[in-house]
Amino acid sequence: MIPTVVNAMADFFFNLPPLVQGILKGLAVICVIFPIAGVCSMAERKVAAWVQDRPGPNRAIVPWFAWIPFLGRFLQRLGLFHVMADGGKMLFKEDSLPGHVRKAYFIFAPIAAMIPALTTVTVVPFGAYIAANGGIVPLALAPLDVGILAVFAVASLGVYSLILAGWASNSKYPALGSVRASAQLISYELSMTLSVLPVFLWINSPGMEASLGFARVVEFQSQPGFWGGMWFIFLMPVSAFIYMVALYAETNRQPFDTIESEADLVGSFHTEYGAFKWGLFFVAEYSHMIVGSAVFTLLFLGGWNPLPWVSLATWVGWVHDLTGWAWLVHPLAVGLFSIAIFLVKVLILIFVFMWVRWTVPRFRYDQVMKLGWQKLLPLAIGNLLFYAIAIALID
Repeated sequence: MIPTVVNAMADFFFNLPPLVQGILKGLAVICVIFPIAGVCSMAERKVAAWVQDRPGPNRAIVPWFAWIPFLGRFLQRLGLFHVMADGGKMLFKEDSLPGHVRKAYFIFAPIAAMIPALTTVTVVPFGAYIAANGGIVPLALAPLDVGILAVFAVASLGVYSLILAGWASNSKYPALGSVRASAQLISYELSMTLSVLPVFLWINSPGMEASLGFARVVEFQSQPGFWGGMWFIFLMPVSAFIYMVALYAETNRQPFDTIESEADLVGSFHTEYGAFKWGLFFVAEYSHMIVGSAVFTLLFLGGWNPLPWVSLATWVGWVHDLTGWAWLVHPLAVGLFSIAIFLVKVLILIFVFMWVRWTVPRFRYDQVMKLGWQKLLPLAIGNLLFYAIAIALID
């Protein structure tokens, strides 16, 4: 019954006009990213409380939920109602517009921050299902054969929103923050790009059709044999390390949050912002964290494969043989399992983001630039040359 309903819904969707399909996909991205960003905001405070050995948000509660035995108390301790309160505050708080700002650009800056964040989500596959011919079909809103280029190209546009916010604020602290943002993000983009090149050199063997898509990367981590099923984090640990460090810098996360450093820049590029416009900057930051963690999962953690040397198809076959449940091999069930596996990996990486924030102290700005240009970039170039030579010798 359920597969029939799903097939009917799929047929209905794909028979809609392309414009309507695009609008529905855009709404789906917004309806997923905004709640996840809100949950990440709550999780950040809970992780901070855990690291600092203190109670986290655990007091706010809607009155009628307090009457529900056990569940009301559980949701209160979880801090779920703090997310609702934060969302309501952002929506209904007075949205002031200072008189000295450049108004049109000031309003456009947070919107410009959201555009790259929401666009890059569409090209990242988040799961897969097994087709009738036994092949793995990735799930993505807009699957591209140049997926990594699309992510890097669109995500790099996010720096313009920070520069625009600082300049439009017409104030010295936001202006300094925007200058820092432009220098830092451009610096670490070089290392990030160089760190992933060995992965695509490895998967594009001579004689094969070239691809820069994420599906090909996961496919190479799903093959039989010791080298075939090995995740790239084991095969290319230096590339994974460089990418992760650069990702922290690109998302302005501690210890690389000198762009927003409250100690010396008050609030940096968002000093003059409040209410919903202020919140959009941080929704964009969490969106970049999610996309960056998803890309790391695809490139270095096997994507939707549950374990190293255990592909999704192998795992589904094992469970099916063990239980005898026929519904396990249905594309819908396989797709849901793959999405769950993928999300678990992404959430673990987001937890590490938060753990590092409350563990590692902030760098000075000169240390950030020195690390990017004098340490990370030479390491990325050397790593690329090593794998280029090694792959040439193997081939």
